[in-house]
Amino acid sequence: MEIGSFYQMKSNFETMSKAELRAYVLEHKEDKEALRALMSRRDPNAIKYNFPNTQEGREQIKEVIKRKIEGS
Repeated sequence: MEIGSFYQMKSNFETMSKAELRAYVLEHKEDKEALRALMSRRDPNAIKYNFPNTQEGREQIKEVIKRKIEGS
């Protein structure tokens, strides 16, 4: 990829589909601007989890992630 096209891609986050932006973020994990753009597209109706920052809370988070991965 040429440098010019890289900067052009960075400036076009709004025109990327969510899937394209997600793929870009996975390839460019250091790009905080891209991650912010992706996170701003979250579903406002999605479930929000609020676990305490304790060992028990971390275990609860792990359990939620495990269930999501398993599809239940």
